[in-house]
Amino acid sequence: MQRRTFIAAAAAAAAAGSFIGLPAFAQGTWPTGKTITYLVPFAAGGTTDTLGRLISQQLGTALGTTVVVDNKGGAGGSVGSEIAARAAPDGYTLLGGTISSHAINVSLYPKLGYDPVKSFAPVTLIGTNPVVLVVAASSPYKTLKDVLDAARGKSGGLSSASAGTGTSQHLALELLAYKSGVKFTHVPYKGSGPAIQDVIGGQVDMMFDTTVVAAPHIQSGKLRAIAVTSAKRLGSMPDVPTVAESGLKDLADFEVQSWQAIFVPAGTPEPVVTRLHTEIRKILAQPDMQTRLKSFGMEPADMTTAQIATFQKAEVAKWAQVIKAANIKVD
Repeated sequence: MQRRTFIAAAAAAAAAGSFIGLPAFAQGTWPTGKTITYLVPFAAGGTTDTLGRLISQQLGTALGTTVVVDNKGGAGGSVGSEIAARAAPDGYTLLGGTISSHAINVSLYPKLGYDPVKSFAPVTLIGTNPVVLVVAASSPYKTLKDVLDAARGKSGGLSSASAGTGTSQHLALELLAYKSGVKFTHVPYKGSGPAIQDVIGGQVDMMFDTTVVAAPHIQSGKLRAIAVTSAKRLGSMPDVPTVAESGLKDLADFEVQSWQAIFVPAGTPEPVVTRLHTEIRKILAQPDMQTRLKSFGMEPADMTTAQIATFQKAEVAKWAQVIKAANIKVD
């Protein structure tokens, strides 16, 4: 009897000891109150940053901890994404991933410091949105034809800003150049915020940018919208024609859809990913958040993590073909 009692006690002690070295989430206590970092791989003021700040405050409240946005811009989202890929998979690092950082860059950068699929686990697809071609309100260009004609008549073409090489803004420009046969000078920045300010100020001729960033400036009268890259006109911008409506045969099938998502480092425990997915899904489903996203011209998404993974792999393959066909090179 004494021997059985000793064995049982020893087994219990061993079991308790085996948990001492395990991370907190393994014991069901994640998060512990430790600050969660929401990495934004672009400068402040852009789409990913705007969405990150909208989501992080409510997410912190839902999880009972603090979620801090940390901007690490550069190389079309690659710099911040590499930092996130190397972070501990413990649930305390989130990444605002995009079409550029998690679908396009892998076909542009020969030495990318992470694998967009293998280095991460998807949490949430926030939504998709087209980009819109804009010029300063003082610009003489009012239509896409005006833009193309002016670019043809200028050495090097018109200058066009972007949030960075390999971003959806950059790819939209390259596709326009490829399909129309017109040259442009690409001017990459470390995010949409500083880029669009230079377009407003007239330092750069034009820019393709997401509707999330461009819409407020269009509504305030600082920018003029020339065309959107969606297949149909947007409900939030009914007076702005699509690129396909330009009347040019070569642009009849022109379409570029950007997207925003949230990822965590690969290896993050499934219960943590599930909790994050559930809480962020609740935040995005709120009527005021849905209204806010749609006012940006963004179409909210609602996918499972498995569906996001499938979607992302298809996007990687799609843009690899586009980049190869258009012979797009990193600046």
